[in-house]
Amino acid sequence: MMQEQKPLSLNIKSWAEEDRPREKLLLKGIGTLSNAELIAIVIGSGTPTMSAVELGKLILNAVGNDLNNLAKLNINDLIKFKGIGEAKAIGISAAMELGRRRKDTIIEKRDPIVMSSQAYELMKPYLLDLPHEEMWSIALNRAGHVIKIENIGIGGVASVYADIKIILKKALENLASSIIIVHNHPSGQLKPSQHDVKFTDRIKSACDILDITLSDHIIFTNSDYYSFRDDDKI
Repeated sequence: MMQEQKPLSLNIKSWAEEDRPREKLLLKGIGTLSNAELIAIVIGSGTPTMSAVELGKLILNAVGNDLNNLAKLNINDLIKFKGIGEAKAIGISAAMELGRRRKDTIIEKRDPIVMSSQAYELMKPYLLDLPHEEMWSIALNRAGHVIKIENIGIGGVASVYADIKIILKKALENLASSIIIVHNHPSGQLKPSQHDVKFTDRIKSACDILDITLSDHIIFTNSDYYSFRDDDKI
Protein backbone atom coordinates (compact mmCIF):
# COMPACT_ATOMS: atom_id res chain seq x y z
CA MET A 1 0.00 0.00 0.00
CA MET A 2 1.46 3.34 -1.06
CA GLN A 3 1.92 5.92 1.63
CA GLU A 4 0.22 9.23 1.04
CA GLN A 5 2.77 11.77 -0.12
CA LYS A 6 3.05 14.92 1.91
CA PRO A 7 2.92 18.23 0.02
CA LEU A 8 6.37 19.52 -0.87
CA SER A 9 7.31 22.26 1.57
CA LEU A 10 8.00 25.55 -0.10
CA ASN A 11 9.88 27.00 2.85
CA ILE A 12 13.13 28.66 1.81
CA LYS A 13 15.23 25.94 3.46
CA SER A 14 13.72 23.28 1.16
CA TRP A 15 14.63 24.96 -2.12
CA ALA A 16 17.57 24.07 -4.34
CA GLU A 17 20.63 26.05 -3.24
CA GLU A 18 20.56 28.31 -6.30
CA ASP A 19 16.98 29.27 -5.45
CA ARG A 20 17.57 30.17 -1.79
CA PRO A 21 17.71 33.95 -1.52
CA ARG A 22 19.04 33.95 2.05
CA GLU A 23 21.89 31.58 1.20
CA LYS A 24 22.59 33.48 -2.01
CA LEU A 25 22.78 36.70 -0.01
CA LEU A 26 25.30 35.18 2.39
CA LEU A 27 27.40 33.59 -0.34
CA LYS A 28 27.35 36.27 -3.02
CA GLY A 29 26.17 39.46 -1.35
CA ILE A 30 22.85 41.30 -1.27
CA GLY A 31 23.57 43.11 -4.53
CA THR A 32 23.27 39.84 -6.47
CA LEU A 33 19.63 39.30 -5.47
CA SER A 34 16.82 40.17 -7.83
CA ASN A 35 13.89 42.27 -6.64
CA ALA A 36 11.75 39.12 -6.51
CA GLU A 37 14.35 37.40 -4.32
CA LEU A 38 14.43 40.36 -1.95
CA ILE A 39 10.65 40.22 -1.66
CA ALA A 40 10.92 36.46 -1.04
CA ILE A 41 13.18 37.14 1.94
CA VAL A 42 10.69 39.67 3.30
CA ILE A 43 7.68 37.33 3.01
CA GLY A 44 9.59 34.18 4.03
CA SER A 45 7.46 31.55 2.26
CA GLY A 46 5.17 31.02 -0.69
CA THR A 47 2.00 28.99 -1.15
CA PRO A 48 1.41 25.25 -1.70
CA THR A 49 1.71 25.87 -5.45
CA MET A 50 4.10 28.81 -5.66
CA SER A 51 7.50 29.53 -4.15
CA ALA A 52 8.20 32.80 -2.37
CA VAL A 53 10.34 33.93 -5.32
CA GLU A 54 7.54 33.11 -7.76
CA LEU A 55 5.12 35.01 -5.55
CA GLY A 56 7.52 37.94 -5.54
CA LYS A 57 7.65 37.83 -9.35
CA LEU A 58 3.85 37.74 -9.49
CA ILE A 59 3.57 40.86 -7.31
CA LEU A 60 6.23 42.71 -9.30
CA ASN A 61 4.58 41.79 -12.60
CA ALA A 62 1.30 43.25 -11.31
CA VAL A 63 2.99 46.63 -10.71
CA GLY A 64 4.87 46.65 -14.01
CA ASN A 65 8.13 45.58 -12.33
CA ASP A 66 8.33 49.08 -10.92
CA LEU A 67 9.32 49.38 -7.26
CA ASN A 68 7.88 52.88 -7.17
CA ASN A 69 4.46 51.41 -7.99
CA LEU A 70 4.96 48.67 -5.40
CA ALA A 71 5.68 51.32 -2.76
CA LYS A 72 2.29 52.89 -3.49
CA LEU A 73 0.35 49.73 -2.58
CA ASN A 74 -1.25 49.76 0.86
CA ILE A 75 -1.99 46.77 3.10
CA ASN A 76 -5.41 46.21 1.54
CA ASP A 77 -3.88 46.22 -1.94
CA LEU A 78 -1.21 43.70 -0.98
CA ILE A 79 -3.49 41.16 0.71
CA LYS A 80 -5.39 40.80 -2.56
CA PHE A 81 -2.52 38.64 -3.79
CA LYS A 82 -3.10 34.97 -3.00
CA GLY A 83 -0.53 33.92 -0.42
CA ILE A 84 -0.07 37.41 1.04
CA GLY A 85 -1.77 37.72 4.40
CA GLU A 86 -1.77 40.71 6.68
CA ALA A 87 1.59 39.86 8.29
CA LYS A 88 3.36 39.50 4.94
CA ALA A 89 1.69 42.64 3.62
CA ILE A 90 2.91 44.56 6.65
CA GLY A 91 6.41 43.22 6.06
CA ILE A 92 6.44 44.37 2.44
CA SER A 93 5.00 47.77 3.39
CA ALA A 94 7.62 48.19 6.13
CA ALA A 95 10.44 47.29 3.72
CA MET A 96 9.18 49.87 1.23
CA GLU A 97 9.00 52.50 3.97
CA LEU A 98 12.57 51.76 5.08
CA GLY A 99 13.67 52.24 1.50
CA ARG A 100 11.83 55.54 1.38
CA ARG A 101 13.53 56.69 4.57
CA ARG A 102 17.03 55.88 3.42
CA LYS A 103 19.27 58.85 3.81
CA ASP A 104 22.73 59.85 4.79
CA THR A 105 22.72 59.97 8.58
CA ILE A 106 25.99 61.92 8.83
CA ILE A 107 24.53 65.36 8.18
CA GLU A 108 27.84 67.11 8.80
CA LYS A 109 29.37 65.51 5.69
CA ARG A 110 26.69 66.76 3.32
CA ASP A 111 27.53 69.51 0.91
CA PRO A 112 25.91 72.86 1.68
CA ILE A 113 22.53 73.36 0.02
CA VAL A 114 23.06 76.08 -2.57
CA MET A 115 20.74 74.90 -5.38
CA SER A 116 17.10 73.85 -5.46
CA SER A 117 18.09 70.58 -7.16
CA GLN A 118 20.09 69.61 -4.06
CA ALA A 119 17.07 70.15 -1.81
CA TYR A 120 14.92 68.12 -4.21
CA GLU A 121 17.35 65.18 -4.16
CA LEU A 122 17.67 65.45 -0.38
CA MET A 123 13.91 65.07 0.07
CA LYS A 124 13.38 62.09 -2.24
CA PRO A 125 13.65 59.49 0.57
CA TYR A 126 10.93 61.33 2.48
CA LEU A 127 8.45 62.30 -0.23
CA LEU A 128 8.86 59.93 -3.16
CA ASP A 129 5.70 57.92 -3.95
CA LEU A 130 3.58 59.36 -1.15
CA PRO A 131 -0.16 59.18 -2.01
CA HIS A 132 -0.94 62.21 0.18
CA GLU A 133 0.56 65.65 0.73
CA GLU A 134 3.17 66.33 3.39
CA MET A 135 5.17 69.44 4.25
CA TRP A 136 8.75 69.32 5.51
CA SER A 137 11.24 71.89 6.72
CA ILE A 138 15.00 71.82 6.12
CA ALA A 139 16.88 73.85 8.74
CA LEU A 140 20.22 75.24 7.58
CA ASN A 141 23.11 76.88 9.39
CA ARG A 142 24.82 80.04 8.17
CA ALA A 143 27.07 78.02 5.84
CA GLY A 144 24.09 76.28 4.25
CA HIS A 145 24.69 72.90 5.87
CA VAL A 146 21.68 70.87 6.97
CA ILE A 147 20.97 71.02 10.69
CA LYS A 148 17.72 69.07 10.72
CA ILE A 149 14.96 67.80 8.43
CA GLU A 150 11.50 67.71 10.01
CA ASN A 151 7.95 66.85 9.03
CA ILE A 152 5.76 69.87 9.74
CA GLY A 153 2.44 68.82 8.26
CA ILE A 154 0.50 65.84 6.89
CA GLY A 155 -2.55 66.39 4.72
CA GLY A 156 -4.81 64.70 2.21
CA VAL A 157 -4.46 63.95 -1.47
CA ALA A 158 -4.88 67.59 -2.52
CA SER A 159 -3.83 69.82 0.38
CA VAL A 160 -1.70 70.06 3.49
CA TYR A 161 -1.84 72.41 6.47
CA ALA A 162 1.18 73.59 8.42
CA ASP A 163 1.19 76.05 11.32
CA ILE A 164 3.65 78.85 10.63
CA LYS A 165 4.17 79.41 14.38
CA ILE A 166 5.27 75.77 14.77
CA ILE A 167 7.58 76.00 11.74
CA LEU A 168 9.32 79.06 13.17
CA LYS A 169 9.45 77.58 16.67
CA LYS A 170 11.33 74.56 15.30
CA ALA A 171 13.65 76.80 13.30
CA LEU A 172 14.51 78.81 16.42
CA GLU A 173 15.04 75.62 18.47
CA ASN A 174 17.50 74.41 15.83
CA LEU A 175 19.25 77.81 15.73
CA ALA A 176 18.65 77.85 11.98
CA SER A 177 19.90 80.79 9.93
CA SER A 178 17.63 79.80 7.06
CA ILE A 179 14.98 77.23 6.17
CA ILE A 180 13.69 75.55 3.04
CA ILE A 181 10.05 74.48 2.94
CA VAL A 182 9.18 71.48 0.78
CA HIS A 183 5.79 69.95 0.13
CA ASN A 184 4.69 67.36 -2.41
CA HIS A 185 1.95 67.23 -5.03
CA PRO A 186 0.96 63.55 -5.50
CA SER A 187 -0.93 64.57 -8.64
CA GLY A 188 2.33 65.56 -10.33
CA GLN A 189 1.11 69.15 -10.78
CA LEU A 190 4.09 71.49 -10.63
CA LYS A 191 2.24 74.79 -10.79
CA PRO A 192 1.76 76.29 -7.31
CA SER A 193 -1.81 76.87 -6.20
CA GLN A 194 -3.04 80.21 -4.91
CA HIS A 195 -2.87 78.71 -1.42
CA ASP A 196 0.80 77.78 -2.02
CA VAL A 197 1.58 81.34 -3.13
CA LYS A 198 -0.20 82.96 -0.16
CA PHE A 199 1.41 80.54 2.30
CA THR A 200 4.86 81.33 0.90
CA ASP A 201 4.26 85.08 1.27
CA ARG A 202 3.05 84.65 4.85
CA ILE A 203 5.92 82.47 6.01
CA LYS A 204 8.48 84.74 4.31
CA SER A 205 7.07 87.74 6.18
CA ALA A 206 7.18 85.84 9.47
CA CYS A 207 10.76 84.69 8.83
CA ASP A 208 11.86 88.24 8.08
CA ILE A 209 10.63 89.41 11.49
CA LEU A 210 12.76 86.76 13.23
CA ASP A 211 15.83 87.33 11.02
CA ILE A 212 15.50 83.84 9.49
CA THR A 213 15.87 83.53 5.74
CA LEU A 214 13.27 81.59 3.79
CA SER A 215 15.71 80.22 1.22
CA ASP A 216 13.12 78.43 -0.88
CA HIS A 217 9.72 76.78 -1.04
CA ILE A 218 9.83 73.71 -3.26
CA ILE A 219 6.90 71.78 -4.71
CA PHE A 220 7.98 68.16 -5.02
CA THR A 221 6.69 65.58 -7.50
CA ASN A 222 8.08 62.12 -8.29
CA SER A 223 9.64 63.28 -11.55
CA ASP A 224 10.34 67.00 -11.14
CA TYR A 225 9.99 70.04 -8.87
CA TYR A 226 9.07 73.70 -8.78
CA SER A 227 11.20 76.24 -6.90
CA PHE A 228 9.77 79.58 -5.76
CA ARG A 229 13.31 80.95 -5.54
CA ASP A 230 14.28 79.82 -9.06
CA ASP A 231 11.10 81.45 -10.34
CA ASP A 232 11.98 84.71 -8.52
CA LYS A 233 8.90 84.42 -6.28
CA ILE A 234 10.92 84.75 -3.05
